[in-house]
Amino acid sequence: MNVQLVADPAEFLDRAGGLLLRDEARHNLALGLLGTLRDHPWRYPEHQFWLVEEVGEVVGAALRTPPHGLVLAQPLAEGAVEALAGAVEEELPGAVGATPEIEAFAEAWSRRHGVPWSIRFSQRIFALNDVIPPRPCAGAARTATAADSALLTDWLRAFSIEALGEDDPDEAALEANVEHKLVAEDAAYVLWEVDGEPVSCAAYGSSTPTGTRIGPVYTPPKHRGRGYGSAVTAHVSAERLAAGRRFCFLYTDLANPTSNKIYADIGYRPVCDSLQVQFG
Repeated sequence: MNVQLVADPAEFLDRAGGLLLRDEARHNLALGLLGTLRDHPWRYPEHQFWLVEEVGEVVGAALRTPPHGLVLAQPLAEGAVEALAGAVEEELPGAVGATPEIEAFAEAWSRRHGVPWSIRFSQRIFALNDVIPPRPCAGAARTATAADSALLTDWLRAFSIEALGEDDPDEAALEANVEHKLVAEDAAYVLWEVDGEPVSCAAYGSSTPTGTRIGPVYTPPKHRGRGYGSAVTAHVSAERLAAGRRFCFLYTDLANPTSNKIYADIGYRPVCDSLQVQFG
């Protein structure tokens, strides 16, 4: 097997596209990052791409946007993950990918570099192509504007602390995330409001060729248990499908059965499990 380091995102997508599009939902993170690099390259000034070829066919792929960890694709041949682990020589903070390939990579990279690995998050990727309307609740949806940026940054900070386990979220990264989605044509934050008060939000973006990732979804604690999160997620999902997306997808925390049930109730179905692993 031959591992190549590729510099150009367009070349990587052209060569690895067949592998990634075999399962668009499974590879939504990689495809979304490649779309961002194509349309908004300023967001990730550094990037790295690896291809594994066997007899002229791409059988493995991975990418990274430092300082973030490596994103792993599902291999098409035995030995592709081991080959990638041998080719990725720089220090990695972590990696993300579907099971079982991410565990195989973590084991191989850890063994080669003498660095222990552990699971940071256990997640599940869900996909939806038809919305089941949730139980009606008070309120209505509206697209967020620049006037909502401070609120959204506060909510994204709270989400990062609660759902992602970040003790001290990067303020610049939070603000950049909100600013990008407020101005981008292919992304947005949508608020659910009751009597003019925002009570929940859902974002979309990171589009793949035929899909869109939904998230984050956040409801402040004082507004939970009233159906607002379900309502705004169903609204955004239905809106994206009506706009021409073939399906929507999202990540859930396997440690949070409530959110998994909420998404299943509005039509999301499991695709695969995914792990975020950390090294060191």
